[in-house]
Amino acid sequence: MIEIGVIQALNVEKKTDFGVYLGDGSGEHVLLPRKQVPADVNYGDSIEVFVYKDSSDRPIATVNMPKIVKGSVALLEVKEMSRIGAFLDCGLEKDLLLPFKEMLEKVREGKSYLVAMYVDKSKRLAATMKIDKYLKPADIYPRDAMVTGTVYEVNEELGVFVAVDNMYYGLIPEKEVKTKYRIGDTVTARVTEVRRDGKLNLSPNKKSYLQMGDDAEKIINVIKEYNGILPYNDKASPKVIMHDFQMSKAAFKRAVGKLYKEGRIEILEKNIKIIE
Repeated sequence: MIEIGVIQALNVEKKTDFGVYLGDGSGEHVLLPRKQVPADVNYGDSIEVFVYKDSSDRPIATVNMPKIVKGSVALLEVKEMSRIGAFLDCGLEKDLLLPFKEMLEKVREGKSYLVAMYVDKSKRLAATMKIDKYLKPADIYPRDAMVTGTVYEVNEELGVFVAVDNMYYGLIPEKEVKTKYRIGDTVTARVTEVRRDGKLNLSPNKKSYLQMGDDAEKIINVIKEYNGILPYNDKASPKVIMHDFQMSKAAFKRAVGKLYKEGRIEILEKNIKIIE
């Protein structure tokens, strides 16, 4: 059976002035337009093509390979907005429709978004930003590995969903989220757990003993912005610390303790002062 949305090898069954008809021996066939036909092609030759529907809603083959296929995920650019959704550049003559109902947020022309390709109820190819079920398990990554991915959903209760390498399921749990993320952001994170289902739990922080050094330098830099004297000490509220340093109070106190032991700061009754 000739399948819409996938790359497949089909055989030349008929030649015409406007192209060749390809088939898979099942009785179905699809046109490969003349401008796409390789030179010196013969009956029975196998040609690798991608099959989609043209602007007249007819199945058509192309030897040009798309940026995305059915069931896969890719980062595609919005070329145009319309009354039914956004049209994405998928590498073919016909752009791929992202319907409004398949968006997780309002998209903008010229911006790229992570989407999956599927076949809709009308048997046409379409895109969706709801990519959870299209991501693969990721047991190829060991614990503590550093990975890079794209944010595809932000949930205030669960956390930040990340497509690792734009292929695998990852989640930064809500308790690990210390900064604001937006859909489309590229993030680098550490694998904290490889779950039994192959899904990854992630943290934007390094292991604690390494993170403490980074946090300490961040604290020094912020204190310098206050002309060397922080207007509060390690007893400040978690909200104030998060606002100034984007870290938890516990991480702040660990880093302050490190700086104090190193003799780089002085902890006063109401302040923290850099020791020159």
